[in-house]
Amino acid sequence: MSISPAIVKELRERTGAGMMDCKRALQETKGDFEKAVDWLRQKGLSAAANKAGRVAAEGLVHAYIHGEGRIGVLIEVNCETDFVARNEKFRAFVKELCMQIAATNPLCVGPEDFQPAILERERAVLVAKNKESGKPDHMIEKIIVGQMKKFVSENCLLEQNFIKDPDKKISQILSENISTIGENIVIRRFVRYELGEGIEKKKHDLAADVQAALKG
Repeated sequence: MSISPAIVKELRERTGAGMMDCKRALQETKGDFEKAVDWLRQKGLSAAANKAGRVAAEGLVHAYIHGEGRIGVLIEVNCETDFVARNEKFRAFVKELCMQIAATNPLCVGPEDFQPAILERERAVLVAKNKESGKPDHMIEKIIVGQMKKFVSENCLLEQNFIKDPDKKISQILSENISTIGENIVIRRFVRYELGEGIEKKKHDLAADVQAALKG
């Protein structure tokens, strides 16, 4: 199939892989851009894949406060050197992560970080909901697979769509920063606080405010 130079260039900018490797990845995946990104990573040809195994023990703990103290996020993002930890682009990325967390309230960093009890509870709710809606038992299992995948993508930071560019996931933005900055970067942990959280009261939609600020 014909692969346009423009998409090869875009793939190269995303992954940091060579032009010929990018072209081959697109050919192997029949022009599917995201599958080509994964293909390069699996083959160890992307800059991000080459750096992923390197130790990241430096970095930044950053605090972000939104809405005059109504939402707060504290995050730790690691890199390999103190030099990069002071890098303006690295710090901007960390701040964007904080704003993403403030707006979307994810439950964990990656899919492997979900507590089993949370997934089991969600699955039980979905099974009961589908049965109540009258769906036949032989269809429910297939439906649940898709619904659980959606639950993970909405509640796991790395799988969420980036608010400033919804066509990309946070994992893709992370890979782009690894390629551009030139060091392994690891989102280690975060915590999000919302004023009055858990207290029964009518509250303003603060997350919507953060999303508006990100898009503004």
